Amino acid sequence: MSGVATALSGLAKRGLAVVYPEVCQLCHDETARPEDGYVGAACLAQLKPIEAPFCRKCGQPFDGEIAGDFECTNCREMGLKFECARGVMRGTEEMLTAIHRFKYQQALWLEPLFRRLFAEVAVEQIRLWRGDCLVPVPLHPVRFRERGFNQAETLCRNLSQDVALPVVSRAVKRIRVTRTQALLSRGERLANMRGAFAPAKMNLNGKRVVLVDDVLTTGATTSECAAACLKAGASAVCVWALARGLGSPSN
Repeated sequence: MSGVATALSGLAKRGLAVVYPEVCQLCHDETARPEDGYVGAACLAQLKPIEAPFCRKCGQPFDGEIAGDFECTNCREMGLKFECARGVMRGTEEMLTAIHRFKYQQALWLEPLFRRLFAEVAVEQIRLWRGDCLVPVPLHPVRFRERGFNQAETLCRNLSQDVALPVVSRAVKRIRVTRTQALLSRGERLANMRGAFAPAKMNLNGKRVVLVDDVLTTGATTSECAAACLKAGASAVCVWALARGLGSPSN
């Protein structure tokens, strides 16, 4: 790094320290560093990566010993349109709180942490899957105006730099404003997302698409978006999300 770049980096960090004192922004009880998204060591310890065993289709983790590949009941019943899906982190209270603040309160100070967590797990697996491009799950224009940014696209563009794949953001679009999925049952989620996405301007021309989102729970949203990617010309779709919601597959 040049002397000028080093100086600018130092100024940027000092500027952030004025806005966000080096205190954990989740618990406010411990010190925290900018490179950790202003999340302290105790709260960082509550951010748990997903480990096997998990469903080979949707990535839902399960406790206990399970030998070999398996597919959960949720996947067998839903007919999901993606080839496979994975979450990087378990949907603990701390993880989902951080994502909620990033998503709805523009807590952009979490971006370096989210980028690191995503890259540590997803980059190698995406390369092994032979992905050709990344596609963020799109927001409807109404939601985009409300929030000011698309959190999935921010995660996607950071991941793009780490995995060295292009971002294609004009292949699919959201054509219907949908209800928030959080409090809906599995059946309601499916109905809520049905017909929410459609192909857009850019043809995917047989590409193997990595669909990127912030949270994956039942897979209703990403399955509908994956279907739109396939209609737009993708040959296969896999899903990567920053966190995997841990509710019952029937929810």
